[in-house]
Amino acid sequence: QPLVKKEAIVSPLTGAIKALNKVDDQVFASEAMGKGIAIEPTVGKVFAPVDGVVSILFPTGHAIGITSEEGAEVLIHVGIDTVQLEGKYFSPKVQQGDRVKKGDLLVEFDIEKIKEAGYQITTPVVITNTNQYMEIVETNQEKVKANEGLLTLVI
Repeated sequence: QPLVKKEAIVSPLTGAIKALNKVDDQVFASEAMGKGIAIEPTVGKVFAPVDGVVSILFPTGHAIGITSEEGAEVLIHVGIDTVQLEGKYFSPKVQQGDRVKKGDLLVEFDIEKIKEAGYQITTPVVITNTNQYMEIVETNQEKVKANEGLLTLVI
């Protein structure tokens, strides 16, 4: 009987679930960055999906990577092409290297202003070290609240 290890990744956002391959960004849709799921956020707050360390925080605040204590590398990319906003409408609450607990507030962002500026707010949540897992199981919910189950990683 092989031992199967699982790690639960909770949702960093509240919103509607969207399949990653439906995202208007080839890099994410093709799973080049890793497997995962996307969320159309209805609340402009990103929370830590795991206990771990902030391994990447773009100066623009639109993307944040967290490495969990179990070793999962979770990338949360708020919006499509939002790097071009150069940090406008994003306010990070943590710094690279910070230790975080599941549910800690990481970034706030202004959904309306980002949309007014002409950007989609679809937010891919991907496991960038996907190849270390046997399977990545997505939630079958259509909507999710922050801190509810989102992905299950099977080692």
